[in-house]
Amino acid sequence: MDVVILCGGKGTRLSEETILKPKPMVEIGGKPILWHIMKYYSSFGFNRFVLALGYKSDYIKEYFYNYKTTNSDFTINLLPDSTPVFHNSASESDWEITFIDTGLETLKGGRIKRIEKYLKTDNFHLTYGDGLSDVNLKELVQFHIKHKKLATVSAVRPPSRFGEMIIKGDDVNTFDEKSQMHSGFINGGFFVLNKKVLEYLSEDENCDFEFGPLQKIVEDRQLKAYKHTGFWQCMDNVRERDFLNKLVVEAQAPWIKW
Repeated sequence: MDVVILCGGKGTRLSEETILKPKPMVEIGGKPILWHIMKYYSSFGFNRFVLALGYKSDYIKEYFYNYKTTNSDFTINLLPDSTPVFHNSASESDWEITFIDTGLETLKGGRIKRIEKYLKTDNFHLTYGDGLSDVNLKELVQFHIKHKKLATVSAVRPPSRFGEMIIKGDDVNTFDEKSQMHSGFINGGFFVLNKKVLEYLSEDENCDFEFGPLQKIVEDRQLKAYKHTGFWQCMDNVRERDFLNKLVVEAQAPWIKW
């Protein structure tokens, strides 16, 4: 099943890094968050990726174009036209990645529509290039196939910015400092979509996904929510980047299953 990752955003709230690189290439634990997302999908056997690029797309292209040489041992003869002899291969050697420039200012719906002709499967994964989770992707796909609707979204509990108290009467039953919220769900990304969803979209750069098309899909009763109460975290600012990096450095990252 194809995996579409939206990689076109500018990440203005991480401007000290994104002035030089696109947001999906901001590193956590020494690797771009995009690599972590792809590695997570790959751990479930999903190895065919379509990257919808925008801001500083050349940075992402160059990273993966040079991936083999920067992650392998090799011998090279400096004669003209010599070919490197690789002594090992990266574990990601079975990844197939398609890089599509979808416009600098294009909104998410337009980006998704513009990669339509590169999709090889009737159903496909879609996610954002700035969020990580330990959602069970196999179960997510099974849920999508079983309900036979056009779209499935992973509904997640957002991390609490200020912490949370659960109160009964005047008694505080639970006190969690900056924990995951215990009530309410938000869009966590990690969609599974049928290609018919693309009929709701256009290639116009002002075509969004969440505002307009996704709301129409809801009106048509074609969206189901897969509830995920485990780990989920986006990376919208420095604090969140540092939190994700800390999880990797301390070997506590829930999404690292490889």
